[in-house]
Amino acid sequence: MHRSSPHASHSTRQRRLRVAHEAARLMADSGLHDYQQAKRKAAERLGIHDDASLPRNTEIEQALREHQRLFAGAAHVAALRQRRQSAVEAMEFLHAFAPRLAGPVLDGTADARSPVQLYLHSDDADAVQRHLDDHGIPAQAHTRRLRMDREHSLDVPLWTFSADELAFELLVLPYDALRQSPLSIVDDRPQRRATLSQLRQLLAEQDGTLLGT
Repeated sequence: MHRSSPHASHSTRQRRLRVAHEAARLMADSGLHDYQQAKRKAAERLGIHDDASLPRNTEIEQALREHQRLFAGAAHVAALRQRRQSAVEAMEFLHAFAPRLAGPVLDGTADARSPVQLYLHSDDADAVQRHLDDHGIPAQAHTRRLRMDREHSLDVPLWTFSADELAFELLVLPYDALRQSPLSIVDDRPQRRATLSQLRQLLAEQDGTLLGT
């Protein structure tokens, strides 16, 4: 049975690392949020074409965190806190729909172009639209496909709008989806979500870290 040499395995790991960091740089510098697209572009730029040298999304996410820590610093922390505070206000406004924060604003990889992504829950598909209309919030209607598990996907209404120069994405799921988070595009596991109280706690912890407490 053929076994790769230690040198070959090390070279593959090094190529994976190079692709991961180049993909992270592309995501940070260009606002690209699609891991697969960033991975393909990075590999093409580096002239790497074998599948074994392509990193997992989790490796790219880790490289992105390192890139933001090294090159964005205080600006990244400030942008992240602004979006989390805006998410608190949006979740208070949308409390009737059992909102949950998800995506880069929750996991800490958000940049200045990242939208605040909220999952809302209602069995009345038009209720969110009526709520926005009643409060004079112009929003664009879209549809997004979410993977609910490894065998089933769901097309859900998506409302996008801007407030205070921040972009928001409201994905409307059936109320039963409170018990079942869609799968993450990063690691194919149930996506992390935060309630309003959990987000407030996260903000308190972030502020405590900044103050050195």
